[in-house]
Amino acid sequence: MPEFPDIVVYIESLQRRIEGVPLENFRLKSMFLVRSVEPPISALIGRTVSEIRRMGKQIVICFENDLFAVIHLMIAGRLQWKDRGVRLTGKNELAAFDFSSGSLLMTEAGTKKRASIHIVRGVEGLKAFNRNALEIFNAKLSEFSNALRRENHTLKRSLTDPRLFSGIGNAYSDEILHRARLSPMRLTASLSENEIQTLFEACRSVLTEWTDRLRRQSVDSFPSKVTAFHSEMAVHGKYGKPCPVCESPVQRIVYAENECNYCARCQTGGKLLADRAFSRLLKDDWPRSLDEMEKHFEARR
Repeated sequence: MPEFPDIVVYIESLQRRIEGVPLENFRLKSMFLVRSVEPPISALIGRTVSEIRRMGKQIVICFENDLFAVIHLMIAGRLQWKDRGVRLTGKNELAAFDFSSGSLLMTEAGTKKRASIHIVRGVEGLKAFNRNALEIFNAKLSEFSNALRRENHTLKRSLTDPRLFSGIGNAYSDEILHRARLSPMRLTASLSENEIQTLFEACRSVLTEWTDRLRRQSVDSFPSKVTAFHSEMAVHGKYGKPCPVCESPVQRIVYAENECNYCARCQTGGKLLADRAFSRLLKDDWPRSLDEMEKHFEARR
């Protein structure tokens, strides 16, 4: 799912292309994409884009006369910038916003069709889509601490909760927790003040670094290859590969449709966190630590 750095770069790229430009046409290929009825999406045609903003992981295209298109890309949705009026021929292409400067395509891989567009009239209507989560770069340390301790959950769950923190998802939460050297399964109520400050600083540094990196990659082009997995990441998507800090193999916990990646040496004192699939399968044979796992593999050689 596109997260804070991806959404920011998407918005900056769109600002250069469509702010101050009227929408000429909207073409819809997937009827499941537009989730609102009133106002109709046709109400946007001829209206000029006044602003583009981020709301959590949503992109809000603001049109004159207080009309808004709220775009939520979910897990597999992406944006593409193409020549004006390009035909929608690919099976993943759902819709196109046509401007004189080009066409903004919305795509979604897979068959689940979770991505959405809502058309909203008025600022009051837009508030319904705002989770009022904490914006990391607008927050003080005390506000971050209060949000983190509002509910006693694991750090992984809390950081990715869209009601608590704005724009952080599965990928960058892994990177943030690795930077802070904290276990993803650590309960928020157990953190010391120093650990909370370390986590706060890790949130800011990781999101800043990745936003800057993605900006450089798309400085002369539209960000057309947005992905949750980057070769430069420390642990996310790096299961079995060496941690860039200690060179121990990166571990993972698989749950639902996601996985949590972490370094046992850096984040859990060498303890292996239980994986719902493999730990249940192996039961008593499940290694409890990196040292135990290494001895197991040594014995099998």
